[in-house]
Amino acid sequence: MADQASKKKIQSVQTFGRKKTAVAVAYCKQGRGLIKINGCPIELVKPEILRYKVFEPMLLIGNQRFCTVDIRVRVKGGGYTSQIYAIRQAISKAIVAYYQKYVDEAAKKEIKEILNTYDRTLLVADPRRCEPKKYGGPGARARYQKSYR
Repeated sequence: MADQASKKKIQSVQTFGRKKTAVAVAYCKQGRGLIKINGCPIELVKPEILRYKVFEPMLLIGNQRFCTVDIRVRVKGGGYTSQIYAIRQAISKAIVAYYQKYVDEAAKKEIKEILNTYDRTLLVADPRRCEPKKYGGPGARARYQKSYR
């Protein structure tokens, strides 16, 4: 028991990103720059068209800030696009939280400012959800066509 207490505590933070029904949980800890999504490297994210969306936080902040941390992301729910947006939000929030907790407030503020000026959805979730269908029509707002004869 004393042996475990003498070991240095792992510096880690856990954050989440959301888009529609997709939820991504990012676990960020001290490391050597590995970023994995559901166990696969970030370079192999599908679809390829949206791959740059996942790389946006790294491209904006710079690789020197990511080389000291390992990020593991678990994502479920939603479709391809929603999952990509949830992943990028989780990664952005994880790096901000890590810098706030273990580095310094000035660096965190700088990172947050860079991310916010580029795209606010990197840090703030989009509250829009699908509206439920109602009776009297085929969808949420559309009504069936009216006929008199």
